[in-house]
Amino acid sequence: MQLLSVFSRIPELRKRVLFTLGMLAVYRVGVFVSSPGIDVARLRGQFAASGGGLFGLVNMFSGGALENFSIFTLGISPYISVSIIIQLLSPAVPFLEALRKEGAAGRRVLTRYTRVGTIMLALLQGYLISVGLENQGFALSPGLLFRLNTAVTLCAGTAFMMWLGEQITERGIGNGTSIIIFAGIVARMPLVLISTVALAQNGAIPATAVLALIIFSVLTVAGIVYVEKSQRKVLVQYPRRTINNRSTQPTTQFIPLKVNMASVIPPIFASAILVIPTYLLGFSASEGVRDFVSLLVPGAWIYEVLFAALIIVFSFFYTSVVFNPDEVAENLKKNGGFIPAVRPGRETADYLFGILNRLTLWGALYCAAICIGPQLIYISLGVRDFAYVFGGTAVLIVVGVTLDTAAQIQSMVVARNYEDLMAQSSGGRARFDGQAKSKRRLLRRG
Repeated sequence: MQLLSVFSRIPELRKRVLFTLGMLAVYRVGVFVSSPGIDVARLRGQFAASGGGLFGLVNMFSGGALENFSIFTLGISPYISVSIIIQLLSPAVPFLEALRKEGAAGRRVLTRYTRVGTIMLALLQGYLISVGLENQGFALSPGLLFRLNTAVTLCAGTAFMMWLGEQITERGIGNGTSIIIFAGIVARMPLVLISTVALAQNGAIPATAVLALIIFSVLTVAGIVYVEKSQRKVLVQYPRRTINNRSTQPTTQFIPLKVNMASVIPPIFASAILVIPTYLLGFSASEGVRDFVSLLVPGAWIYEVLFAALIIVFSFFYTSVVFNPDEVAENLKKNGGFIPAVRPGRETADYLFGILNRLTLWGALYCAAICIGPQLIYISLGVRDFAYVFGGTAVLIVVGVTLDTAAQIQSMVVARNYEDLMAQSSGGRARFDGQAKSKRRLLRRG
């Protein structure tokens, strides 16, 4: 009821939420629109027979689009992959670094480069997938026309999803790319839970295992929420200052540094990188190639080691992007703020850098542990689909996106309440001034 009252009081918030839900509804409809020229029934049969093993992770991130071989089969992964490449190249390429520092105009150019790169990568992935499907006999009418048709269709689906994500970011709630991945995971959760219960009823797994899985999942969610809300508050003091001949009182503030400042970005980036070989080589007719790709799925030690390493690397990289100690130290110095027992300037930047490094190390280790640990436990119990959809990576993305979106909604509510308060204050002041003028006029007449 409280949420409904908030929506009724803030039309802008209501409009953004409804727009986001509408875009997600369009995305979910597209998941069930199969690409033309594919023997979808046979593909689903092979997917079910393999238990989703090789493509389970890809299917999770595409929201079930892979098993339907829909127009959204590639999902948003090409966009994420190109975004990673652009961000990694920016510090090394002076031209890209200059664009990044130009503000809004530079970001628009980088966004255009990202879009073009996404289209090129999606075309390449779509063509290679079509070749693999043709070699395995899934094409209804093999040939060059089929390959081109499949490549263009999958590329168009990725381009449309990229557009959806950008529209949600600009006109909806939250980060569009993360929201789309979130929706795909959440949409599959009920189906996977039902299939897991069916396994218990058939005797494939112990009935008590299902209860244990649910309890462990709830505890995992609780642990993620606890860590995601954990902060290291750095004390900042502002001395007494004189502004417009008025003396201000000394104030104390805090710089909140989250333990996991990179949030869900590292596992998303790491998963997108590791999914690429599956997209490119998973449909190959060569048994040796498929055996190699099978080593890059959750549960294989090569995958887990690479996944953990990429999460740690991306945690440090993305944290350095979102928080710059030198810039924060310079702003504190300009505004007269200082950290007790730390000199302003270079020493403040080094102090913040040391704190940030320690927090990022623990945050990266936590992120790697939460993405790998539950997943390995579920796979060892023989519920691989449950491991993909309720594993640490999926749950971390769902919880992280939920917390970030809730924070954005809360900030909009606070901003609206502040505007209402200022409007009331202005109205009260205006009424007070009007009454004072009336009294002065009456006194002059008297």
